[in-house]
Amino acid sequence: MKDIDERISIIVKACNDKKGFDIKGLDIRKLTTITDYFILVSGNSTTQVLSIADEIEEKMMKAGYELLSKEGKESSRWVLLDFGDIIVHIFHREDREFYDLEKLWADSEELTLDYIL
Repeated sequence: MKDIDERISIIVKACNDKKGFDIKGLDIRKLTTITDYFILVSGNSTTQVLSIADEIEEKMMKAGYELLSKEGKESSRWVLLDFGDIIVHIFHREDREFYDLEKLWADSEELTLDYIL
């Protein structure tokens, strides 16, 4: 669990460094086998969404964690970073409201992230 806490902390701090907002973590281990955790964050512009994604990728690589795949950088409205057991969703504010993953995954447990910030 320590490794997962470290990685979530790196991701959340990177989001915060680039002024990402409404940062949430969802524990979805009991609901699916695709991954264990989702981290969701919003940005106010496509530039900010891309900046948040780049910061997360850079900080995770520096810490020695491998990015398995990346999607959505072309449009920069919803960027997905796949680190295996953690998938990060970086949304433009409007797209996050539209797709409402929190509602879709309402049966998940929300992680407490306050201690990280």
